[in-house]
Amino acid sequence: MTAAIRCVDLKHSFGDKKTVDGVDLEIVPGEVFGLLGPNGAGKTTTIRMITTLLPTPPEAITVFGLDVARKKMAVRRLIGYVPQQLSADGTLTGRENVSLFARLFDVPRARRREQVTTVLEIVGLLDDADRPVGGYSGGMIRRLELAQALVSAPRLLILDEPTIGLDPVARSTVWERITQIREETGMTVLVTTHYMDEAEQFCDRVALMHQGRIRALGTPAELEAELGPESTLDDVFRSVTGNQLESDQGGIRNVRATRRTARRLG
Repeated sequence: MTAAIRCVDLKHSFGDKKTVDGVDLEIVPGEVFGLLGPNGAGKTTTIRMITTLLPTPPEAITVFGLDVARKKMAVRRLIGYVPQQLSADGTLTGRENVSLFARLFDVPRARRREQVTTVLEIVGLLDDADRPVGGYSGGMIRRLELAQALVSAPRLLILDEPTIGLDPVARSTVWERITQIREETGMTVLVTTHYMDEAEQFCDRVALMHQGRIRALGTPAELEAELGPESTLDDVFRSVTGNQLESDQGGIRNVRATRRTARRLG
């Protein structure tokens, strides 16, 4: 079986700082895979390399068998991506936002209108589609961004902190939509989250990153069992990271960006 994502000895540095340091990873088609770790662990850098937003050495990453370094445009057509930072335009309506992404991803004109309507319905925003996004709640904005990522019918959905700053009800609604889409389409989902309860409930497998490396890999139940009876994924996280907080500038920037996004989501 061709892996949805395969990373082989993946590395990346910003100046003298190694942010990704020899990551080996294989994600099975159709699974929900959680990439976990503290700020500065290398998760977002890894995702940006997978999505072709950062340069990658040949054969270091493949997406459904396509070399990310050599087949950038082909890989991009397979991916729907929801970044940490907001990507919706508050001055446009929900429908206009999704239509813009449909054009950017070359959804054929003949079926563009239907596809936009379909994904808005899937995420539960059809009734609010013609309202300006500036009046949306935080949960609605996140669901709109999910619609933007889905409008091209990608085989791989990548979500970087999709529920950041949301209240428990909005978090639950976003995950209900993700689960529904995955069950109906068989789409592969790669997600980062700091909410261990989300990873326990929704991820088939997880990898915990720390200081640029994968430190633990398996199902949530397997990792908890390895640590001991009655352990939780929070306990596994603390065991892997040693409760260390990142003090470097990259970590501080990530924290600030996360807080800005949370404030904008309300």
